[in-house]
Amino acid sequence: MPSLEVCLTHELIHLYPPTDKNVVVVDILRATSCMVTALANGVESITPVASVDECRELQQKGYLAAAERNGQHVEGFDLGNSPLSYIDNDFTGRKLAMTTTNGTLAITKSKAAKEVLIGAFLNLSALAEYLKSKTDDLLIVCSGWKGKVSFEDTLFAGALVGQLQSSYEMDCDSAVIALELFKSSKNDLLSAIQKSSHYNRLQKLNIERDFEFCVTVDKYPIVPVLMDGVLVRVPG
Repeated sequence: MPSLEVCLTHELIHLYPPTDKNVVVVDILRATSCMVTALANGVESITPVASVDECRELQQKGYLAAAERNGQHVEGFDLGNSPLSYIDNDFTGRKLAMTTTNGTLAITKSKAAKEVLIGAFLNLSALAEYLKSKTDDLLIVCSGWKGKVSFEDTLFAGALVGQLQSSYEMDCDSAVIALELFKSSKNDLLSAIQKSSHYNRLQKLNIERDFEFCVTVDKYPIVPVLMDGVLVRVPG
């Protein structure tokens, strides 16, 4: 049985080398929620980049560009970090470049993995079913906030661990911690994330609809995968 580990922030990824593993990157508020929503609503591909300058270069080449720092839309870019932006507008067939404070950095740090996948509550069951067919060890990388652990990412990690218990062997206490957190919070995910520091940080931006959307479970039956540096939907 393959092993399952949870890295609680990308700053700890050196303790969980991703080589020869599959990796799920998660940033619930809000990068990976945006990625799942964008691909589910017609965006052709997403190029995640670590820096604003890289994102701007791709924008100048004709890409739709989304940039966020400290929770806010970076001036000069088409989009910020709201998943609802991909529902309220028609970007069908567009190529998207994206940079965020934490999520795209976590993806960059995970690129040595066999396969990099994107997780959110929005695609929880689809992702779990896909992973049940795999035989490689699995690492869930929580993006966190500027190197620190985040409640909401750990909560999602626990939800995914819960669905994979019969297919993987939990190989670290962080997976156990995440699972226990989810068990205690699963009946009201919105109330649970309201305890988090990042919720309080973002609440000043008046994005309550984003919070509600990001804890919606199983809205989209898709799995984003990184292929040649670009996120696309797993076929089928």
